[in-house]
Amino acid sequence: MEPEVPSRRPGRMKKILVVAAVCLLAAVGGVFAAVAPDIARSTIESEASSSVRTTPGIAAPVVAPVTFDAAPANGAKQVNPAAPVSLKVSNGTIERVTLTSTGGETVEGAIDSQGTGWTAAGPLKFNTDYSYTYVVKDGAGRETSTTQSFSTVSSSHEADAAIYPLDGMKVGVGQPLQVIFSEPVVNREAVEKAITITSSAGQTGAFHWHSDTMVRYRPENFWAANSTIAMDMKLFGVDLGNGQIANFNKKVNISIGDKKVAVADSAAHTFTLSVNDQVIKTLPVSMGDQRFPSARGYGVLMEKKRYDHFRASSIGLKPDDPAYYGDVDVEYTIRLTLSGAYIHQALESAYPFIGNANVSHGCIGFAPDGAAWVFDNMGTGDVVQIVNTEGDYAAHDDGFGDWNIPWSEYDN
Repeated sequence: MEPEVPSRRPGRMKKILVVAAVCLLAAVGGVFAAVAPDIARSTIESEASSSVRTTPGIAAPVVAPVTFDAAPANGAKQVNPAAPVSLKVSNGTIERVTLTSTGGETVEGAIDSQGTGWTAAGPLKFNTDYSYTYVVKDGAGRETSTTQSFSTVSSSHEADAAIYPLDGMKVGVGQPLQVIFSEPVVNREAVEKAITITSSAGQTGAFHWHSDTMVRYRPENFWAANSTIAMDMKLFGVDLGNGQIANFNKKVNISIGDKKVAVADSAAHTFTLSVNDQVIKTLPVSMGDQRFPSARGYGVLMEKKRYDHFRASSIGLKPDDPAYYGDVDVEYTIRLTLSGAYIHQALESAYPFIGNANVSHGCIGFAPDGAAWVFDNMGTGDVVQIVNTEGDYAAHDDGFGDWNIPWSEYDN
């Protein structure tokens, strides 16, 4: 007789299976065993859809990738050195940034308080290659390093300028302010906006372009006597046009002296100087003859020399010309025009004509004592007005003929 096998109760079997299932779940991962009662309420991405896995077989929360916007762009060429160099990130933070030239010079910068932006603190250099490396951290704490490169405007597109008067000079009331650019200027308005000019007397003025490279500035009337003028030129990085970029910022401060305005009368053969509107001296002179009449209008005195050398060939005269005077040494010269009009001591052969007739080649000639007095009492920026001459106006840019341009035309 076979032994009797105890019967299995269905209810007990189900209980055993449930316990086994719970144990199995605990065996699969201890992490879940502690929260088994809340499994139904957990929201965990499936392993297949997760981009991050911290433990094999277990899915971690999805971390959005870091995005960034770096300027200049990688590989950029002809970058304006004044253009901002910056980095902006989303879904992460900036850990560190290094901006260096190929020569090893580092450009400093700062990360903002949120850690999501960086900006270079200073301008770049022209004709330079730069390496731009930045390290960013994502939401999972992982760091990523990226290196880009770019190069700035080449020397062929770098524009300089010469400014006159020079910083610290003292000049007369008639001296216009002048900037001559090394390259043609197309964007004139941008240049004018980048230059601020202030007068201690409160005078305002206007820019006038004599060419595509030369601009001058003057007030409607002469500068106020004994005032000061400040020029603040923030031209670094200004686009002049045609890809030419200005390469400088500069401040210039000049002093204006007494108001000295002389009237040279070709008909009366006199030269009368007024200082601060008071006549102080009248001297006899000889001016340009009928063939070479002195230019009419206002002239502004330029450089002066105690001794100078004149050549007839410089004004187109040849040895067979009756007016040819060869090469001569001259004293007490003050230039009026670039083309060769001067105040100076007349040649000895002209002494008998001083105060009586005009025999010069357009210059204003004095006797020795008169030439010495004018040389000692007048200088750069002082004004000479030539009247009663048959000569035409000199070209406005043949020296500083700006005061011969009506204000309505100058301020245009």
